[in-house]
Amino acid sequence: QVRLVESGGGSVQAGGSLRLSCAVSGSAYSIKAMDWYRQTPGKQRELVADITSGGSTNYADSAKGRFFISRDNAKNTVYLQMNSLKPEDTALYYCSVVVGSVNLRYWGQGTQVTVSS
Repeated sequence: QVRLVESGGGSVQAGGSLRLSCAVSGSAYSIKAMDWYRQTPGKQRELVADITSGGSTNYADSAKGRFFISRDNAKNTVYLQMNSLKPEDTALYYCSVVVGSVNLRYWGQGTQVTVSS
C-alpha cells in the first residue's frame, strides 16, 4: 500500500509564497511521475506541475514562472514551491504519484491553499 501525506498548505496574502511537501511511504518502489494537482469546488481537478523520475518538469500555463516542482528521490518526497501567489490559486492541492511497472496512480488527501487579496 502506498501512502501520500501532503503538508505546507495554509493561508497567505496575495504575493506571498508557500511550499508544499508530499512524502510517499509504503510499497513506493519505482516511483515514476510525481505530480501536483489542484481543485476548486465545482471544477475539475487540474494538473499544476509534474516531474519525472529523471527530473523533467512540466507546468500548467497558470503556474509557469511562479511555481517550481522538485523531488528528493532518496526521501520519496516531492515539493511545490509557490511564489507570487494570487487569489485564483486558492484550491485544494493534491499530490499524486505513478508507481511500478503497471503505472498505478495514488493520491494524497489534499492540502488547502487559500490566498487572500
